[in-house]
Amino acid sequence: MKTAVEYLRYSSDSQTEQSIEGQMRVCHEYAQRNDIVIVGTYIDRAMTGTNDNRKDFQRMLKDSANQAWDYVIVYKLDRFSRNKYEMAIHKKTLRDNGIKLLSAMENIPDTPEGIILESMLEGYAEYYSAELSQKVKRGMRESRSKGYFTGGTLLFGYKVVNKKVVIDEDKAAVIRKIFTDYAAGVYVKDIIAELTEKGILHHGKPFARNTIYNMLKNEKYGGVFRYGDEVFTNIYPRIVPDNIYKIVRQDIEKNRYGKHTQENEYLLKNKVVCGYCGKTVTSESGTSKDKSVKRYYKCSGRKCGSDCNKSTIRKDILEKLVIDTTLKVLDNPDSVNFIAEQIIAEREKILKDNSVINILEQERRELTKAIDNILLAIEKGIITNSTKQRLNELEDKLNTVKCKIAVEENETKFILTKQDIIKFLRKAVKNEPKQMLKLLIKKIILYDDKVEIYFNYVDNKEPDDFEHQALSLSTEDMEFYVNDLKYKQQNFMMYLTVKTFI
Repeated sequence: MKTAVEYLRYSSDSQTEQSIEGQMRVCHEYAQRNDIVIVGTYIDRAMTGTNDNRKDFQRMLKDSANQAWDYVIVYKLDRFSRNKYEMAIHKKTLRDNGIKLLSAMENIPDTPEGIILESMLEGYAEYYSAELSQKVKRGMRESRSKGYFTGGTLLFGYKVVNKKVVIDEDKAAVIRKIFTDYAAGVYVKDIIAELTEKGILHHGKPFARNTIYNMLKNEKYGGVFRYGDEVFTNIYPRIVPDNIYKIVRQDIEKNRYGKHTQENEYLLKNKVVCGYCGKTVTSESGTSKDKSVKRYYKCSGRKCGSDCNKSTIRKDILEKLVIDTTLKVLDNPDSVNFIAEQIIAEREKILKDNSVINILEQERRELTKAIDNILLAIEKGIITNSTKQRLNELEDKLNTVKCKIAVEENETKFILTKQDIIKFLRKAVKNEPKQMLKLLIKKIILYDDKVEIYFNYVDNKEPDDFEHQALSLSTEDMEFYVNDLKYKQQNFMMYLTVKTFI
């Protein structure tokens, strides 16, 4: 019999142990239905899912290396993570350890269609997280406008007094020295050496190079706090004098390094194999005579000195060919309708049961009752110094729960249409090509005169006239056309040949 651990999480203090109990019940019911024995539990309380800085989450990932269980079961995927990039990284960690992530409420099939569905659910989880964040934080914006600290990691050099950020003078002196020394031309390594010699620590540890640079780049030390598109100058008091701060900022901007751009990111990494020798096609770069960097895809067999003579292909040409071809495939009604039908069917299954609303409604009733009890006590003249503060806290929690209920109800009522799916896929391919190409494409076989693209889905229905259809595309660098666009059932992949003239 297969074994599993369950990972449970709730987001904020407005939620309670009841949230955990509800998640646990659903996870156990799912395990029983699927003949899975739960052998352990990991719980993070009042922890956001937008990052992975969670104690039990990290402990679970570490323990997975022991390969003592087969699955990790979560209530919904957003309990695991609301950040799709971290989601992908940590799912890979589990996968490398031979462990699969399962969602009790989103019983996603282990099929190519399930891969796309899971990606969309992760995308929607991030979307609804952002939507909820906006609704909940409207009240927090009012607090920020009044100069109140609204949570998050407090910056070194500050402390909170009566919900206001104030300067911690002992630590602030360290910050001023770091900025002043850097502005005077002292090297970061020498700044660190002096701090270490004097026994000055950063949260109990010696200062590190990245810590210093992050401090130098942090606008809060100049009295500026940014939240989204808004700028607040009444939350973090200025620690660093304006003249010193400007010198440091100018130098940091001038000497920025390591900026990551899509230009040097190889979108087809681990997807391309050589059509002649079967070895992986990897990235290659070099500097031309004019000192510009040129990027290519090159057969690893040729790199290691084998007899393969596969020529290199420019990175921009191959990636544009694959992206444009993928968009053309998504334009084909037969292809996208099949994907859409599978995703819609799975979504309908998921929405049949939504226990989250029941849990939130119970929290709402409990908070309402608590507020009513306080109001009743006030009417009877039973008032203490903390009565008003407690009432305000409960009302804030109630408003948060109401927002969450509204979001869940909105998600339940949301109708996913074929047009939504088409729009989502096309937009994702254009805006996040690496992520979507990873999901949509199984592999690419590269020759000198053609490219074979295998997509992660198969259409069981082949139109009568499909063989006669041809797609044509052109760019400034090349011309190519797509022919032999037909479906084959082998290995549950759609086979596509792209002939190129470069």
